Amino acid sequence: MFLEWFVVSSLILFVLFMLIKTFFYKSVAQKEEKSSAVMKLTLQEAEILIRKHQLQLQRALGNIDILTDEITSLRNEVKLLKQRNSQYRIESEKYKSRIKDLEQKIEALL
Repeated sequence: MFLEWFVVSSLILFVLFMLIKTFFYKSVAQKEEKSSAVMKLTLQEAEILIRKHQLQLQRALGNIDILTDEITSLRNEVKLLKQRNSQYRIESEKYKSRIKDLEQKIEALL
């Protein structure tokens, strides 16, 4: 009788222990699945942000190339304008000296 009671009690305790263990591991597995799902969503959002920033960077690099070309053309224009300005100064000095010569000739004639 005692042996039957001991076996039945042991069997019941073993079944309860296994049920508790099963529910514990089931809840741990569910938590792990939830954290895995959250991690996947986080990674997807990070990928989206990375793509967005890559596009912005590519656009910015394209804009930098355009601006570099514009700066180069403007530098060339500035060089040309400086050359023209120096030529105009030389011509202006020639005209001023010519005007002085003509004024001296006019004064000499008077």
